[in-house]
Amino acid sequence: MLTEYRHIMKGVAIFGALLMLMPAAGCSITTGQTGASGASDDKSASAKTATYKYGTVEFPKSGSLCSSPIAIAVERGYFQKEGINPKLVTADTETRKIGLDTGRFPVTNGDFQFFPSIEQGVKTSVVGALHKGCIKIAVKKGSAIKNPQDLKGKTIGVDEIGGTPYMASNLWLGDAGLNVDQKNGDVKYLPFDDANLEFQALQNGQIDAAALWDPLPTIQEQKGTVDIIFDLGKNPKFAKRFCCFLYGSNKVIADNPQKMSAILRALNNARDFIAQHPQEAAKIITEKKYSTITDQKLAVQLFKDYDYAVQPNEDQRIQSDVSYFSEGLKKIGFLKTNDPAAFSTRIYKHIDQ
Repeated sequence: MLTEYRHIMKGVAIFGALLMLMPAAGCSITTGQTGASGASDDKSASAKTATYKYGTVEFPKSGSLCSSPIAIAVERGYFQKEGINPKLVTADTETRKIGLDTGRFPVTNGDFQFFPSIEQGVKTSVVGALHKGCIKIAVKKGSAIKNPQDLKGKTIGVDEIGGTPYMASNLWLGDAGLNVDQKNGDVKYLPFDDANLEFQALQNGQIDAAALWDPLPTIQEQKGTVDIIFDLGKNPKFAKRFCCFLYGSNKVIADNPQKMSAILRALNNARDFIAQHPQEAAKIITEKKYSTITDQKLAVQLFKDYDYAVQPNEDQRIQSDVSYFSEGLKKIGFLKTNDPAAFSTRIYKHIDQ
């Protein structure tokens, strides 16, 4: 009897040890990442990716409202319907340029600040557009500065030298006749890594104006702390022009044009959704924290102002706006080409959809 009991207990111990060695399928730790939702099992992610024609595709995210079509295309399933398993990754401007150059990022959004980079060798082209103006210049509430001429001899805060607010400011000032030479211009620029610090500098007099992306200028205007003296989306010289374009990797365009077409179809569907359903789009963007904007009402207002809708004959409009900004950047010295018309023709590529 004692011998039988010992055999039973030995069997139980061996069975228990085997159980401990077996993987617990119902409580595995998720380490893979796919889509926008966060984590998923590595094997599940691999199986899921295998069902997509173009597999997993990385898209850079920025937290700005400008990139909302990418987020909406993820959340509404537009990418997935085109055979794409989307993965959003954080990437700054330089990382985006490298990603486009190598083909890691097939598409990213960006303003005309990319034009000089293309001239300098970044292998990307304009393949589409997203929306109208999103840059504003603010001055302290009640400031005597009202127009470009009032900024002569003054200092403007920007996020970075060479960035879009910097270039937009120079286009506005240069068009008004001010000298915008990068070394000896009529206006000085002071960069700030943090937009909130830029507004503090404006309030304490360290700078005379702040050139920034929305939504911060609009938020401060609503609070009554600033006056807006320039709005890229409303200024007569720039209104109704695309400022935020879609840039495609030349490598992907050459190697897999069908993939590029699929991406653009998904993004255009997302643009139309934002235009037709701004309240629902704003709810998605704010609640899912795709943007730094938390005020849904403000997001709706900006969506309407930016005009995301896909337009008839949009190719012609995009070509016209690329040409317009190429001419402007040449005029103020940010493009070196002797033929901005030829440059604009070269950097825009029509993609069949």
